Amino acid sequence: MTRVDEFEELRPLLFSIAYRLLGSVSEAEDAVQETWLRYEASATQPTSVKAFLSATVTRISIDVLRSARVRRETYVGQWLPEPLLDDPYEDPQRSAELADSVSMAALLLLERLSPLERAVFVLREVFGFGFADVASAVGRSEAACRQLAVRARRHMDDGRPRFEADRRERDQLAQRFLVAFTEGDVDGLRDLLAADAQMVGDGGGKAPQFARPIVGADKVARALAATVPLLLRVEVTVEPREVNGQPGAIFRDRDRKIINTMAFDILDGRIQTIRSVINPDKLGHVGPVGDAWAVARAAQSVRRPPA
Repeated sequence: MTRVDEFEELRPLLFSIAYRLLGSVSEAEDAVQETWLRYEASATQPTSVKAFLSATVTRISIDVLRSARVRRETYVGQWLPEPLLDDPYEDPQRSAELADSVSMAALLLLERLSPLERAVFVLREVFGFGFADVASAVGRSEAACRQLAVRARRHMDDGRPRFEADRRERDQLAQRFLVAFTEGDVDGLRDLLAADAQMVGDGGGKAPQFARPIVGADKVARALAATVPLLLRVEVTVEPREVNGQPGAIFRDRDRKIINTMAFDILDGRIQTIRSVINPDKLGHVGPVGDAWAVARAAQSVRRPPA
C-alpha cells in the first residue's frame, strides 16, 4: 500500500478528530491537508501510520485552536461551530460516543476545556485511543494525560447534553416542528418547545441575527411564527436535514443558495435548544451561499401592514 493509499484510508478519522477539536470544517480540512504534507515529507516510515497521523493532526489542531481562541474573544455575537452535515468516520463499536461528541451542544462544552484537555478527551473518550498514543500525540506523560482526562471528563459530565434516545420519535417531533413554523402556528410551536427553550443565532456580524438568545417557549414560538412565513413568501425553502447528528434544517433562497442551518436539541418530547448558523463564512462547505441581507430585506417588504 502506498503512502497515498494509507493516508486516504485514514482521512475520515483524521478529519473527525480535527473537527471535534476545532469546531470548524474548513480548519479541520486544512489541518488534514497539513498532516498529509508532513507525512509525505517524512523520511522514515512510522511503525504505526494511524498513530503517527493521528498525533500529527492533533498537534496541528491544538496550535490552530490556541490561535482561534484569541479570535473568538473578539467574535461578534454568539459563536457556534460550523455545521457538519455528514461525519465521514464510522466505528460501530464507538457509535454512541461519536454521535454524542459531534452535536453542537457537545462541541460548545468542549470549548470550555483547555486545548490539551480537549485533545486528550477527544482522543481517549471519543475515539478510544490508548493512553500511550494519547501521550505521544499531545507531548505529555501518560500520568499527566490521565489527570487531564479526569479533569476533562468532570467538566464534560457536569454539562453533558442529553438527547432523545428514540431516533424515530425525535425525527417525527422535528418534522412536526418544521411544519408548525412554516405555517406560522404559534400554539403548535409552543406545544413542541420546552418551557425554558432557547434559540441562539450565529451571524458573526456578517448576516442578520437577533442580538441575544431568545429564551422561553412563548418568545421562541412567536419569533419563529413571525419570521418564517415571511421568508416562505419570498421563496425561501426549508429542507429537513440532520445537522451535527441532530435533527435540523437547511434554509435556501429562491436560487437554492444556502441562507442558514438550524440544529435542534430534543429531549423528553420537547425541543430544548435551536441553534442557527447564518454567518456566510461558516456555510461555504454546505453549498453556494446566498445573501441573507437581501433575503431579510425582501421578507420585510412583504410584511403585511398591521390591521
